[in-house]
Amino acid sequence: MLYQFEDFALDGNRRELRRGGQLLAIEPKVFDLLIHLVANGERVVSKDALIAAIWDGRVVSESALTTAINAARTALGDSGETQRLIKTLPRKGFRFVGEVRSLKANAAVVDRVAELPALPEKPSIAVLPFSNLSADAEQEYFADGIVEDMITELSRMRWLFVIARNSSFTYKGRSVDVKQVGQELGVRYVLQGSVRKAAQRLRITAQLVDAATGANLWADRFEGMVEDVFDLQDKVTASVVNAVSPQLEKAEIARVKRKPTESADAYDTYLRGLAAFHQWTREGTDEALRYFYRAIELGPDLAAAYAMAAMAYARRKGSGWVEDRDWESAEIKRLARQATRLGPDDAVALSLSGFSLANAAGELDDGAGLVERALQLNPNLAPALLCSGWVNVWLGEQDLAIEHLSLAMRLSPLDPFTHMMLIATAHAQFFAGRFEQSARSAELALRLHPEARPGVRIAAASYALAGLDTEARKMLARYLQLDPARRVSNMRETMGAYRYEKHLVQYEDALRLAGLPE
Repeated sequence: MLYQFEDFALDGNRRELRRGGQLLAIEPKVFDLLIHLVANGERVVSKDALIAAIWDGRVVSESALTTAINAARTALGDSGETQRLIKTLPRKGFRFVGEVRSLKANAAVVDRVAELPALPEKPSIAVLPFSNLSADAEQEYFADGIVEDMITELSRMRWLFVIARNSSFTYKGRSVDVKQVGQELGVRYVLQGSVRKAAQRLRITAQLVDAATGANLWADRFEGMVEDVFDLQDKVTASVVNAVSPQLEKAEIARVKRKPTESADAYDTYLRGLAAFHQWTREGTDEALRYFYRAIELGPDLAAAYAMAAMAYARRKGSGWVEDRDWESAEIKRLARQATRLGPDDAVALSLSGFSLANAAGELDDGAGLVERALQLNPNLAPALLCSGWVNVWLGEQDLAIEHLSLAMRLSPLDPFTHMMLIATAHAQFFAGRFEQSARSAELALRLHPEARPGVRIAAASYALAGLDTEARKMLARYLQLDPARRVSNMRETMGAYRYEKHLVQYEDALRLAGLPE
C-alpha cells in the first residue's frame, strides 16, 4: 500500500512516512492510526483533500477529531482530564488530535481508534438488517430472511469480502450512520433496505451505499403478493445480488483508476484489466491481457485473473484478432485449467473458464461441464447463465439456451455484458428457426454495442433467412467494414465449437445468401 498526498508518501508495506524523500520518525500506534484514516478515505479540512495526514505528530482530520473525542470519553470516562483534553483541541482550520506525547499519555484513546478494522484488499460489503415498515410485526422474519439469503449469496462471490450475519445484525433496530458502520466493520460498501406490507402486497426496497462518502450507488424496488412470499424472497435476493455485483465492480474500477498505477496490488491490477476489457476493442483487449498477466505475477493464486485472461484470448478468436492460433489455443487451455485448480468452488472463474475452453480451445464437453458446475454452485449467477447460454447454443440445446439467457437478463438488467446476452439469444433463435426474432435480438444488441462483430454477423444471417434481402445486404456490408478479410471459406475460424455440422452449414449458407464472398 503506497499513499501519496501533497509532498508526503505513506508506505504501508515498509511502514514508512516520508516528506520530500526524507524519512520521518513516527510512533507505531500513530502510524497504524494514519493507515486506517487514509484507507477509509478520511477528509482533511482543506479544499479537495481526500486523505488524512500526520505532521509533527498531529492527526489532521476533522472526522478523526470526533472519533478520538468519542473514544476518549468511552475509554477514560467524562473525567476532568478528558474534558480538559477536549477543550484544548483547536476548533478552526485543521483539527489536531493532540501531540504524539498526548496520544502516548492517553494510550487507550489511540488503541481504541487503531483497533478499528482495516479495509480488506478486495472489495468489502456489509448487508444491514432491512427495516420492517409494516404494521405487521411478523414481517420481521421475512425481512431478516431476505438479508440472511443475500449474505449467503454474496459470500459465494470469491472476489468479495462479506461481513457475516452475526456482525451485521448487531445493527438491527438501530438508527445508523453508514460511514460509521463502514469504519466499525471495515467495509467499503453497505447494502440496506426496507420491507413494507400493504393489504396483500409486499414492497421491498434496497440501496447500495459507498461507506466512505455516503454516496448512493444503486437503488431499486421490488413488489409481489403476500401469498408468494417465499418465491418473492428468492426473487428479491437473486435480483439484488445480481444488480449489486456489477455496481460494485463499476465502483471498484472507478476507485482503482484514482490510484497511482505503481501502487496497484494484484486485485487492483486485475480491475484495471477489467476496465480495459470492457472497452470491447482490439487495443483494449490487448491492454487487458497485459494487466491480467501482471495481476498473475503479483498474485499467482488469483483465479479470476487466469479466467479473464482466457476470456480475452477467446474474444480475440471470436473477433478474428488471433495472431498465433495454435499457441493461443494452448494458452487458453493452460489459463482456464489453472483458474479451475485455484478456484474449484468459484462459480465466476469456473463459468468463464468453461466458456473459453468450449469457445476457443475446442473442448466443448469439458467446458460445458465447468459451466454446469458453476450453476450448481450458484444457479442465479448472471455471468454463469450467460456462459451457459452460449455453450448450449453450441451444443444444439436452443430452448435451454434461451431460458438461461432470459434469466440472466432479468437478474442483471444493467449488466455490461447485456449485448452479449442478446447476441447469444439471437444465435439460439436463429438455430431454432425463429429468424425474425433473431434479427430483432441482434438489432437490440447492436444498439448497445454497434461494432460487436458476432451481432452484426448473426443479424445479416437472420435477415437473409427471413427473406429480408435488403436488410441482409446492408448488414453484411456493415460486417465487412468491421472484418474485411472475412469470407465463407474462413468463417469457421471466428465461430464457436458447434457440436453439429448442420449448424455451421446453415450459418455459412445464410451468410452466402446475404452476399458474403466465398
